[in-house]
Amino acid sequence: MFDFDQYLGFLAFLTILTIGFWLMIFLLTFVIPYWIGGSLIERLKEIREAKKTKREA
Repeated sequence: MFDFDQYLGFLAFLTILTIGFWLMIFLLTFVIPYWIGGSLIERLKEIREAKKTKREA
C-alpha cells in the first residue's frame, strides 16, 4: 500500500497541515483580538491626553 518514504511524507504533510490549522485558530482567537484591543486602548489614551493638554493650554 504505502512505501516507508510515502508514509513519512504523508505524516509530514499531516503534521504541517495540523500545525497550520492550530496556528490559524490561535491567531484568530487570541493574538488578533489582543492586538486590536491594545491598539484601541492606546488610541483612547492618546485622545484623552490630547483633550487634557488642550484644556490646560
